[in-house]
Amino acid sequence: MKWINKLFSSKKGKPSERLKSGLLLFENTSEVIKAEKVLQKEGYKVKVVGPPPEVRKGCDLAIEVPIIEITGILNLLKTQGIEPLDFIPLSENEILKPVDLFQVKDFGDYLMVRAANMKITVNKKNLVIVNISGGGCPDVPYLASILLGVSLKNSFSPKELAHTLCGYALHLAFEKAKELLCSE
Repeated sequence: MKWINKLFSSKKGKPSERLKSGLLLFENTSEVIKAEKVLQKEGYKVKVVGPPPEVRKGCDLAIEVPIIEITGILNLLKTQGIEPLDFIPLSENEILKPVDLFQVKDFGDYLMVRAANMKITVNKKNLVIVNISGGGCPDVPYLASILLGVSLKNSFSPKELAHTLCGYALHLAFEKAKELLCSE
């Protein structure tokens, strides 16, 4: 990863103050899911994002990580057999920005949350999932058949059964809907 040596610009070995975060790029969605799980389990504050098209290398997802913790993060992932394709530091002054995966639309009695290419619609009064749409991955119909008609509060997370980009995006939409509706 050619970017690691460029990170440490001061004599004290600390990353430049302008560099706050960076993106770990992976070959496929399964690697992103595994890496996110390992990093969160160890207490790292990471976020799954869409990489800017200019740096996309394999998967349409990336993990945004704090630059100050990159050495520990890379070492941990390596011990788990997970090796990112690349790491791209993000400067506050650069045009490259991660793509926000979420869009939320309020339809009065219903709330629709879109994450990447997947949408989940929930009845706001009883928290029942009324629609799942989007994507073209083979696990989407199966996940939809299990989730439709179930309350957000009583459902499993789609992440438990998902291994594709669409399934993972559905998980993200599910979690965002839960965050927005179940925290009240």
